[in-house]
Amino acid sequence: MQAQIRFMLRRLKEKLWVKPLFICLLSIAAAFLAQVADQMGLFPRAPEVTSESIKMLLSTISSSMLVMAVFAVGSMLSAYQSASSAATPRAFTLVLADDVSQNALSTFIGAFIFSIVAQVALTNGYYERDGRFTLFVMTIFVFALVIFSFIRWIDRIAHLGRLDTIIKKTEDATEEALCRHLNEPTLRALKAEGRIDGVAIYAQTIGYIQRIDIGGIQSIANENDLFIEVASLPGAFAAPDKPVAYIRSSQLTLAEKIDTQAIAKCFFIGSNRTFDEDPRFGFVVLSEIASRALSPGINDPGTAIRIVDAFVRLLSQCAQNSTQTEPKQVDFDRVAIPEILLNDMFDDAFNPVARDGAGTIEVVIKLQKALSTLADLGSAPMKKAALGRANLVFAHAENALKVSEEIDKLRLVSDFVSHRESRS
Repeated sequence: MQAQIRFMLRRLKEKLWVKPLFICLLSIAAAFLAQVADQMGLFPRAPEVTSESIKMLLSTISSSMLVMAVFAVGSMLSAYQSASSAATPRAFTLVLADDVSQNALSTFIGAFIFSIVAQVALTNGYYERDGRFTLFVMTIFVFALVIFSFIRWIDRIAHLGRLDTIIKKTEDATEEALCRHLNEPTLRALKAEGRIDGVAIYAQTIGYIQRIDIGGIQSIANENDLFIEVASLPGAFAAPDKPVAYIRSSQLTLAEKIDTQAIAKCFFIGSNRTFDEDPRFGFVVLSEIASRALSPGINDPGTAIRIVDAFVRLLSQCAQNSTQTEPKQVDFDRVAIPEILLNDMFDDAFNPVARDGAGTIEVVIKLQKALSTLADLGSAPMKKAALGRANLVFAHAENALKVSEEIDKLRLVSDFVSHRESRS
């Protein structure tokens, strides 16, 4: 349930209208809440505040906040366009979910709504002395909140559309998903054996698997005395000819009578991949940014080198996790799910950069040094995956580089592959 709530909240954060709508409702409630002070006599010694002074403040807010909101939307759209063109459209959701920008826009719109409602109520004599004093305090608070939000937002919007910020946001989202996967590699279910037998379950819609409700699958399996093996992980493309799970039971006729649609509904499918439970998607997005930076029209090897550094930081966590001997917690003993293969993450990260950066000597040297670092982290699977990609990097670069001196330099840097393979 907690994972489902987290998944839904993240989807709401990607909707630009959610926070402004909530703040608008809160602003309307605050404008009418000031009248409660009159009914309860909360401030018997409150100073007399004239309606004209409050109207002046509210008029200033109402005349400026709508302009500020329009300005904020325009600036945010420019940042979104810059994020899509400078990095990759797949990183757009990360920029769209920026809390500071959404909070600033919500504050501007909320302040505008508050000022309009409060002016109407004030003009019609809705408040007495205590209510006017409460409204005056609220108005001053709104002013301070607007100023604070504007200053904070100006600093953020200056960096929001920059490539460095997008790379950092993508790396952070990938790290969060990767850490969640390393802590629960099989989502607290059993590890799948890769068997392809039993009654196949097919997805009801076509798209990418965004989340799997393991708890729901476990409940169905308990009720019907079944064992269910998941065949497709979050990030996989679900199609009518590709099973997402298999039902196995000691009684084949029982398994065939199960309502497969109930199990299929436990697979949340959307038109796009998400970062939440799909760490491979983060590597794909980072490699896309690197590939775009290496295109002839941009020719920015420095960005590709920075992303290779990010790959080392992220994948080193997999090496640390592989050395832990503590057993993983299993809460769902009737469900099996496969782990993400380390080789797949290496493919997502390094293969596109090795292909598109093959003709740039500084990039391929950086790749070889990064892979050498990963190979030395003490993890046998990590070493095997790193050495395999190092051979691929060298093969791509040997075909792309045209200067013999550069090829010799690369060969010297790539000697670590043969040395480590001879020792293993």
